[in-house]
Amino acid sequence: MNILLIDPPFYRFFNYYNRYFPLGLSYLSSTLKKAGHEVVIYDADCNKNSRGMDYTRLPEKYRIYLKELKNPENPIIQEISETFKKYQPDIVGITVMTPKAASAFTIASLAKQYIKDCYVIFGGPHATLRSDEILKNTRDVDFVINGEGESVLPELVNALRTKKNNFSAIRGLSYRQGDTPVHNPMQSFIDNLDGLPFPDREMLLGMDTYTSEDMGLLMGSRGCPYSCSYCATQIWTRKVRYRSLANILEEIKSVHLCFGTRQFTFKDDSFTVNRKRVMEFCKMLLEADLKINWDCNTRVDLVDLELLRAMKKAGCNSIKVGIESGSERILALMDKGITLERIHEAARLFREAGIHWTAYFMMGIPTETKEDVKKTLDLLYTIRPSFASIGVYEPFPGTKLFDIGIEHGLVKKEMSYEDFFTHIPSDYYLKDVKRRVDTMDYESFTTMENEAKDAFHDYNKGVMRILERAKARSNIYLHNPRIFFNDVEKFLGWLR
Repeated sequence: MNILLIDPPFYRFFNYYNRYFPLGLSYLSSTLKKAGHEVVIYDADCNKNSRGMDYTRLPEKYRIYLKELKNPENPIIQEISETFKKYQPDIVGITVMTPKAASAFTIASLAKQYIKDCYVIFGGPHATLRSDEILKNTRDVDFVINGEGESVLPELVNALRTKKNNFSAIRGLSYRQGDTPVHNPMQSFIDNLDGLPFPDREMLLGMDTYTSEDMGLLMGSRGCPYSCSYCATQIWTRKVRYRSLANILEEIKSVHLCFGTRQFTFKDDSFTVNRKRVMEFCKMLLEADLKINWDCNTRVDLVDLELLRAMKKAGCNSIKVGIESGSERILALMDKGITLERIHEAARLFREAGIHWTAYFMMGIPTETKEDVKKTLDLLYTIRPSFASIGVYEPFPGTKLFDIGIEHGLVKKEMSYEDFFTHIPSDYYLKDVKRRVDTMDYESFTTMENEAKDAFHDYNKGVMRILERAKARSNIYLHNPRIFFNDVEKFLGWLR
């Protein structure tokens, strides 16, 4: 069957930079191609000529997104329509994250408009958590996949190809019987990740718009053993499943050879959760003598000086960690399992190891006060990360904080179809868009939010932080000047 896999446009509507390729769709593509199907990946959010980079100010642009979704003359909407006309797929698979829900619904509607007999399938985090809501909200979506699509989608495609409409036997699938949503039991998670083919980077439309760095996105494990209250861990459970190090190294070599990639990014939730494995990985990289760089995500309680030095020697040039708050009380509410003392120690270790590091912060948590936010700003200036970002908490379904928000009267359990098109994404699931927290009025919170974001923006413009980032990326600039000039352009746009 002919299958078109789509990552809906979002950042592209307000000309923001969206690095990398859609990793999840690429895994699905390689799995489907292995089963004999024709697949094309359409990254409709790909916009490599964009200028915006200050993601702390992203919500200011959200109304542009909602307005342009309804504009049939918008070039992005027209491009999507033309893509459907050109490829005429039998199946349209759309990955859905909560902020992109309205865009995904729009694409589903366009698919049915231009290819009336096609099947539309939703998957991804939001689809897994909100399958019942999706099927109630629109008839444009025929199926919803819950969990890992590599197990479920090939089975569904085969059933559609052979016209065997016994969908009840397909685990991890949601669909309708008449007007009634049906949700089959979940599929078991894939334990042998080495059994999956490498992500299909070759079938991306517009390959020339990606840089070598964009092709360097990797995932060495799936799952997270922690239970942060703002994170929808129920999708993966708290079990971590690993690819073998040999399998990861083979993919790195393949991408390096095919695309000249020298900067790789690991998307694992907590890359250093298994210290022994990371030390062995660093040893293998050095022995392979690839001379690449890489970055990863981890936690402040999963690093030590010996480990960081080994990682840097093996090419690690940047680490991202979630700090979240300068308030011990809020950290406890988030179930982070970290302390301010440990945050300070990790900051010292990053500096001593000489690794560029990014700190992520959050504000707007239920019960958070002005004093809590002030502690967060004080912490920023004390630990002085190489780069820092702050975002306002958005209540995502499937999280403990979502349930706490319901208890405090801040969050509603479900959204209607119209809600997704009339509320900006940062307000999704809020009961009252002018009541985000229960400790201050709307005007006070908005003033505090703007002050915090301005402080972070000014912090990141510091000369030393700019030079530190450039130094960390010097190897990739040396081998690929195009990336250097892209970074300069985007940074200048971010300064505006």
